[in-house]
Amino acid sequence: MRNSGQLRKRIFGENLRATTTITVTAILLLALSGFATSSAHAQTFTVIHNFTGPDGANPPAGLIMDRAGDLYGTTAYGGAFSCISGGCGTVFKLTHRGSGWVLTQLYAFRGNQDGSHPGARIVFGPDGALYGTTESGASGGGTVFKLQPPASVCPSISCPWTKTILYSFELEDQTTGFIPTGDLAFDAAGNIYGTNEYGGGSLYCNGPGCGLVYQLTESGGTWTQNVLHAFTGGSDGASPMSGVIFDQAGNLYGTAFSTGSLRPNAGTVFKLSPSGSSWTETTLYQFHDSGDGGYPGGGLIFDSAGNLYGTTVSGGSGGGGTVFELLPSADNWSFNLLYSLSGNPMDFGPYGKLVMDSAGNLYGTTVYGGAHNWGSVFKLTPSNGGWIYTDLYDFANYSDGAFPYDGLVVDANGNIYGTAEAADNGGQGCGVGLGCGTVWEITP
Repeated sequence: MRNSGQLRKRIFGENLRATTTITVTAILLLALSGFATSSAHAQTFTVIHNFTGPDGANPPAGLIMDRAGDLYGTTAYGGAFSCISGGCGTVFKLTHRGSGWVLTQLYAFRGNQDGSHPGARIVFGPDGALYGTTESGASGGGTVFKLQPPASVCPSISCPWTKTILYSFELEDQTTGFIPTGDLAFDAAGNIYGTNEYGGGSLYCNGPGCGLVYQLTESGGTWTQNVLHAFTGGSDGASPMSGVIFDQAGNLYGTAFSTGSLRPNAGTVFKLSPSGSSWTETTLYQFHDSGDGGYPGGGLIFDSAGNLYGTTVSGGSGGGGTVFELLPSADNWSFNLLYSLSGNPMDFGPYGKLVMDSAGNLYGTTVYGGAHNWGSVFKLTPSNGGWIYTDLYDFANYSDGAFPYDGLVVDANGNIYGTAEAADNGGQGCGVGLGCGTVWEITP
């Protein structure tokens, strides 16, 4: 199985991920065999924005929504400033106006000291500002940044927001780690928590280290990093790519994409518990890339009962990845396989974080798969102790897009919003010519 960096960067190759050099793998055009489940396409799919390059290109992550129903996201490339190829990336906002949507570019990254290539979602902090990460920065290892609206009234809709770099990671630094990935999280005191895909000092991850979980604390305007756990590539896992989430007791949970060079190396679900001035790591589950699935690239979500839900990109009885649940019981957690997707084992199934609606339905995406093998959107509905799979949309790599990597947003009316990292939009080339990507909506 490919490593985590190769998985996320396989489609676009080295010119669309400045921090990792890989070989571009050819796109497979194999159609998947039919799902042994219900498939419905009664929903309406609409592209609400098609990126062209200057306004952004290749959105790698999902969206967030504010109380007014506006959408916020990032593009890994595009914008007004060049970073070797394809632009340095942007942060954008989509506002619903009349029957359409209007995109406002909140910030275009400049590269070098300013940072470039945001690879994860933007999130709201406790102060209402936007926070995020870039995969590259002045020291090469990425940044954590904050975005705020202009201090004075802006005479147009195109005024950039004010960006502050809170912390810069050193490339190849085994102590602080590098390449921040996944959603940021906050505690009640405003401290920031995140994951670095590399670093940590372990020898079991081919040199760069197995990754770590970090905390950033602020004092006098300066942010200081504290490493909560450095992965070893053993049973605790390696390459934490999806960020962490809190439970009500202050424990952190996340996934590690693999377990380094050790076997089985198909990833873990972990828990970090505060213990005095340190944190204790517990592996809740270790995947085998077989019936249970393998390589959990997306993050976790909680339901109201405290159960955890997540996905794996491969494995399962159908070979196309799995959706799983972990249920707490006394001092242990019980693994429950909810669904195995059908697919080509060499392609990627569900990679992003799931979202749950108020009725308990789960929604997710597959990077490949669907009728055309350019990705799909699916729904899982609980029914009589099992789950019913519904294929909501299959991407065709035309103006609709392709490769929906990350998670979704579902509003109170049941509308679903997401991104597709590429789109063959009439020859508009970004990156390796696969198009600049889309933001889309599915209405029930």
